[in-house]
Amino acid sequence: MTHTYHSGPHSREVWSAVADTLRAIEELPFLAELAAGTLDARVFTNYILQDEIYLVGYAKAMTILASRAPATEQTRFWAEAAGLAVYEEQQMHAQLLGADRLGPHVDDLTGGTGVPTASPTTLGYTSYLVAQAATAPYEVGVAAVLPCFWVYAHMGKVLTAAVGDRMADHPYREWIETYDSPEFDAAVDGAVAIYEGLAEEAGPAVRSAMVEAFRQATVYECRFWDSAHVIEGWDASQT
Repeated sequence: MTHTYHSGPHSREVWSAVADTLRAIEELPFLAELAAGTLDARVFTNYILQDEIYLVGYAKAMTILASRAPATEQTRFWAEAAGLAVYEEQQMHAQLLGADRLGPHVDDLTGGTGVPTASPTTLGYTSYLVAQAATAPYEVGVAAVLPCFWVYAHMGKVLTAAVGDRMADHPYREWIETYDSPEFDAAVDGAVAIYEGLAEEAGPAVRSAMVEAFRQATVYECRFWDSAHVIEGWDASQT
């Protein structure tokens, strides 16, 4: 499945601005092993647990954007994204963590509590998003949350292509297909269109800040997968 999310010159420009980071993401061991179907189940479980924490912060950031949006349709978009879209991802997480392959690792990774602790990268990323949504200009907050939409959709298609005809029996099929789907494409199209319209109306200083926020959040996307792969913790001796 192919799809182009660029809705105009500003969204094309910001996507081009993160080309190097996108290449680094595509080459991450986590995603290469996931595509091959060899990613360790314990590592993937750790990723899902961290993503559970991330989604709470992400939803909070979008809820803040909904409250600050200058137009009703943008308020509706962010509110729905914070509610329905995040709920659906959490439902997918619950199904994965309840499966025999991943479930046994939850107690080990949470010290028997079932409640994960945010890694330094997870805490940093969610704190960044909430801060940008709450304190930066609205346009910059939108730019900060956009990579999570766009990069996941991009990688969904990259992974689908890499898996090819092995998808039917792939151990991470459900996760890949969540992000390579018409429903997710529609959400990304909506978010990119909002970015494009805001960038078109913004002055040079705000537009520059939007590009920088998008770039920083894309780096966080890269670090998030990488930190999950090494099961990053708070011990100073860890990576």
